[in-house]
Amino acid sequence: QTLSIPRSFQYSQKNAVLLPVAAVGVGGMLACWLMSRRKITTIEMGDGWWGSGEKHLKGKEDESIRPFKIETSDEEIEDLHYRLDRARYAPPLEGAAFNYGFNSDYLQKVVAYWRNKFDWRKQVEILNKYPHFHTTIEGIDIHFIHVKPSYVPHGKAVQPLLMVHGWPGSFYEFYKIIPLLTDPTKYGLDSGDVVFEIICPSIPGYGFSEAPHQQGFDTRATARIFHKLMKRLGFKEYYVQGGDWGSLITINMSQMLPQSVKGLHLNLVFIRVQGLKMVIQAMLGGYVPWLVGFTREDVQRMYPFIQKNVFDILRESGYLHIQGTKPDTAGCGLTDSPVGLAAYILEKFSTWTDKSFLNKDNGGLESKYSLDDLLTNVMIYWVTASIVPSMRYYKENFSKDPGLTATSRVEVHVPTGIAAFPQELAHTPQVWAKKTFKNIVRYSYMPRGGHFAAFEEPKLLAQDIIQFVRKVEQL
Repeated sequence: QTLSIPRSFQYSQKNAVLLPVAAVGVGGMLACWLMSRRKITTIEMGDGWWGSGEKHLKGKEDESIRPFKIETSDEEIEDLHYRLDRARYAPPLEGAAFNYGFNSDYLQKVVAYWRNKFDWRKQVEILNKYPHFHTTIEGIDIHFIHVKPSYVPHGKAVQPLLMVHGWPGSFYEFYKIIPLLTDPTKYGLDSGDVVFEIICPSIPGYGFSEAPHQQGFDTRATARIFHKLMKRLGFKEYYVQGGDWGSLITINMSQMLPQSVKGLHLNLVFIRVQGLKMVIQAMLGGYVPWLVGFTREDVQRMYPFIQKNVFDILRESGYLHIQGTKPDTAGCGLTDSPVGLAAYILEKFSTWTDKSFLNKDNGGLESKYSLDDLLTNVMIYWVTASIVPSMRYYKENFSKDPGLTATSRVEVHVPTGIAAFPQELAHTPQVWAKKTFKNIVRYSYMPRGGHFAAFEEPKLLAQDIIQFVRKVEQL
């Protein structure tokens, strides 16, 4: 009897140790299983070669970063003037404004300004005010500007921010927002302890980035090249921002190497209405928005649904079908004619800025932009003869994935900020954005502005980026 007491005591003591250990073990296995089920899917990084001919196996790629300067010449300007002087115009229909495309009466006024008042040499000086560079990645020369803050107050962290343009824009779209982000206090922006250094590359085939020589160059290849660029510049972690193609490229970057992207900021999220749930939400949203997770602001921007999401999109996307199928044909004329090129590009800066500009004789262009700014963007396409490769980008992406849905199948887990501008081509409510973006830390209904946010409303966009990054840094 006296022996059984310590034995049972020993047994219960052993149980007291084993049970928690077993529980912890089982709990750990369960946690591991749950974690494995929630494993973040990423896009495979892969590799590529876009140079001329076959990739040379011997020798490593030149990874040097070379200073670059934009230059012009008398010959370049004389050739432009020669072509402008000999342009032909078809008279517009009476009262058509911009409903049939770029109004040729107003086009003649733009061309007269271009020919007689626009100073390309002066604009080249403005373009060169930021440091430009070239570096070779996957066989092609990548152009970028890299702007560091001139002064960093004590206690402020410098955050690298990659900003990516779209079509028919260029790196020049960011010239007004760069000083706001590199020196926010000077421009009256409340930046807290955040200041940025900005990297703005030109998408290969746009502006001063070499065009791919091989078929198949899409947003994923661009995302990989821009990751390589940031690594080459010595950054392990960085923020990324984009609209238009820049949106898709930076989303792909976040899906490819989420460990490198500290945060993703977008001013365009384009999600297709697909699946029964989304169709029902779209049908009911105009009547009982609260039932399907829409806000009043969502309703205002999305309805009447068929008008805004079908007819308006169809009206604005004719170019997309041409560029997604046979871009080189229309591109022949645009590469040869500066007037044709200006009409083709500037028409987008009219109706993509504000849909109501269709009904203005001048397309509303000068109400939001200066002709100097607009023509500088056109000149970047003209002097580099980059309109055809920039148009091919549509074919390379749409031929593989006509609905651009492959990207939305891979969830984005990096902290995400969305600035929803009211005049954007399509509005995506937060409840739909959450299908792809699983970590939205900031969603802003912007008070005004359209598709070219950085160009049109630099201060609004800068403030939203700053607030987003401050929030991420506090997480």
